[in-house]
Amino acid sequence: MPLPTMTHSSAFLLPAAAPPSNDAAATTYALIVLNQRLPRFAPLVWARARLRVCADGGANRVFDGMPELLPGEDPAEVRTRYKPDVIKGDMDSIRPEVKEYYSSLGTNIVDESHDQDTTDLHKCVSFITSNLFVPDKSNLCIIVLGALGGRFDHEMGNINVLYRFSNTKIILLSDDCSIFLLPKTHSHEIHIEKSVEGPHCGLIPIGGPSTSTTTTGLRWNLDNTSMSYGGLISTSNIVDGDKVTVTSDSDLIWTISLRH
Repeated sequence: MPLPTMTHSSAFLLPAAAPPSNDAAATTYALIVLNQRLPRFAPLVWARARLRVCADGGANRVFDGMPELLPGEDPAEVRTRYKPDVIKGDMDSIRPEVKEYYSSLGTNIVDESHDQDTTDLHKCVSFITSNLFVPDKSNLCIIVLGALGGRFDHEMGNINVLYRFSNTKIILLSDDCSIFLLPKTHSHEIHIEKSVEGPHCGLIPIGGPSTSTTTTGLRWNLDNTSMSYGGLISTSNIVDGDKVTVTSDSDLIWTISLRH
């Protein structure tokens, strides 16, 4: 029996004036900001999101970084306009004056310092999936800023969240690339927005080796190919078409470069 198909798109990175694809129009976006420098497209992604959640010190990044990304505007007005809906985490990184500022504007502050067993990203994803009403959860996409860069153990913890929430579409973004999970329970169609992403890409098995991965749309396609750490993994591949398809017996991480 064929696997159900999951579609993926980076249409949310297209300029605001660009008409969204049908898939993008049906998608409900939520945004999580972690404690790393904001990428250049943070204001655009913020505007796409229905719910914006800062993970602890991510609130500092929004407070400091949004005015830097919009230098022609009044910083005070920018900070008021880019007010997070929720700040959630163990509250060990947010500056007191930033916490007070957003609290005075009505931001919901959720202190979970009692929970030291999950990461701030895990806490935020759990909050969104539990509190944001979306009639069809398959249409929910969580965009995460600040998940890449900084300490390597933090990066691996963030990638582990993709694996732990494999039924939820979560995209990790930096200035240089995007990363998301391709669960083995589905075949995948990845629609390439060539004006904003590519051409370099990669496929990496996670949670265990793949004994069979097949792709189309890549310069060097895989044909029932085995991949594992210590063996082959598909790095520095190139997207050739407007659509990439992937089927695998293992969960895979997909990554693609973002254009500057």
